[in-house]
Parts: sequence; C-alpha cells; structure tokens
Amino acid sequence: MATTRLDGMKVAILVSNDFEQIEMTEPRKALDSAGATTTIVSPEAGQVQGVHHDVKADRFNVDLTLDQANPDDFDAVLLPGGALNADHLRAHRKAQEFVRRIEETDKPIAVICHGPWLLISAGLVNGRNLTSYYTIQDDVRNAGGRWLDFEVVRDRNWVSSRRPSDIPKFNQEMITLFAECRGRRPAARVA
Repeated sequence: MATTRLDGMKVAILVSNDFEQIEMTEPRKALDSAGATTTIVSPEAGQVQGVHHDVKADRFNVDLTLDQANPDDFDAVLLPGGALNADHLRAHRKAQEFVRRIEETDKPIAVICHGPWLLISAGLVNGRNLTSYYTIQDDVRNAGGRWLDFEVVRDRNWVSSRRPSDIPKFNQEMITLFAECRGRRPAARVA
C-alpha cells in the first residue's frame, strides 16, 4: 500500500497555552512523516505549554505569532484541543480571522476535542457536520452544526475527532483529506 505524501504542504498548528499535548504532537508527527511542514502559530511569542489532561507537560517553541502569520501562506490548519487552549483561542480575534480565511479559500481544517470552539466563535459551524469532545456538543448544535458521535467526521474540507483515543483514525483521515484537498474538493463522509 502506497503512503500518502504531503510533500511541500504547509500546515499551521494553532495553539495557545495548556493545549492537550498528544492532540498536537501525534498529528504533527503524522504530518511531518508524510512530508508536510508544520508551523506552531500562537497569540504570543516564546513557548506554549502542553498538558496531559490537567497536568503540565512539555513546552514548545512558537514559530510565528498570529500577528506574524498569514493564512494565505498555509495550505491547511490543525486545531488541537485542551479546554483552556481552545477557550483562549476562541476569544482571540486574529485566531478567528485566521480560520475564517482558511475556510474562505477552501483549505482543509483538522480539529479535535475542544478545538471546534474556535470554529464556533468564528461563525463557521452553521450547516456543518462535525464531532468534538462530548461536553461541547450543545455548543456545536447551538451554532447550527450537526454534532455526530463518531471517532472521525469528514465534512467537505473539515475533519474532526472527539478525543485522544481517536487520534490514530483522526491522523489517517487528516492525511487523506489534506492530500485530497491538494487536487479537488473533498466529499462529506463519516468514518
């Protein structure tokens, strides 16, 4: 079986402090292994703090701040979860503008756990199918989205997942979606 390659694809990873570390590091490894170039984008320069649930984990260097990053320079975006991270990003105007521009240009968005909060606050969820951590399903529905309880949900240029245990399937679908988006508009499906 051939490995899907993302050579030359540039992926922005939007995170703030207290992101769920495995929801960033495992998808990032999958993207890097497929040949993509990943860039950590955050509201502030320096480093961002990862967590394992409610326990501090590793720190990661920020490559670009949201003030420096131009969404037109990227081919896709990854939105890891972590309740504090997602809650902070959703209220950040530049983060909202970043994902709106990615959506306007029909580029793929991969989002997991609490990450959909940014898409909700950016006004992008209405009419979309997605999944998330179960505690924000009401937020998805109240924003006009259709919340589905599956490991992975694909809807056009989006792929979403619920939690860390879904990451293997999420990574597979994310890589497939990103590769498909390079050449054509992707179809909706539930995996």
